Amino acid sequence: MRVVRRRSSVDEVIAALNEQLANGTWAPGERIPTEQELVAELGVSRAVVREAVRALVQLGCLEARQGAGTFVVSAADPSPMLRQLRRAELRDVFEVQLAHDVQAARLAAQRRDDADVERLRALLDRRDRAASPEEFGAADVAFHSAVVDAARNPLLTEMYRYFSERLRESLVALRADSALQEGGPQAHHALFEAIAARDAEAAAAAAHAVIEPCLTSLRDVAGEGGTAS
Repeated sequence: MRVVRRRSSVDEVIAALNEQLANGTWAPGERIPTEQELVAELGVSRAVVREAVRALVQLGCLEARQGAGTFVVSAADPSPMLRQLRRAELRDVFEVQLAHDVQAARLAAQRRDDADVERLRALLDRRDRAASPEEFGAADVAFHSAVVDAARNPLLTEMYRYFSERLRESLVALRADSALQEGGPQAHHALFEAIAARDAEAAAAAAHAVIEPCLTSLRDVAGEGGTAS
């Protein structure tokens, strides 16, 4: 198998495994390599391999047999269904971000100091210059985490710290999927300006405007239609 980039998503590992299924390397009824062997061949962590295999088991492509290994059930390509599942997960993530960020923006506008404003300005510039999906995900999370820090709420900061890695992964997936939209530079600059101006309600509204395009896009792609009020 081709070696997968170390920082790749689980989706890329699933694609590598599915490639073996599609080309007949692993036939139905045959046991696939062990987890340790897949880690060595693909060059990724054990956790990534485990999650990828679990996803294919859940989709019915593979079957895990206690004490015997994992066996091929079907060579059908699960990618379209996986994309739909990932998009549903993205919606969950951005719904949570909406709840966090609106309140964080409101508090940040009330409690920020000059150092916070300069930090946000620098991180916003970094976000504007991000080229790859990976750079964009890291830069966007850094900016929003700085807004949360400026809110001066230790519990909110701690909650966001645990949430930020899943958010980063979701932002990478969002930028990489041409069917999905995200809150662009204009919306983020409006959020920054509202915080700098100490306008709490404008900051809350701007935070909502940053995230709502993501949710609307995800609803439309999932076939639910409509937009949030």
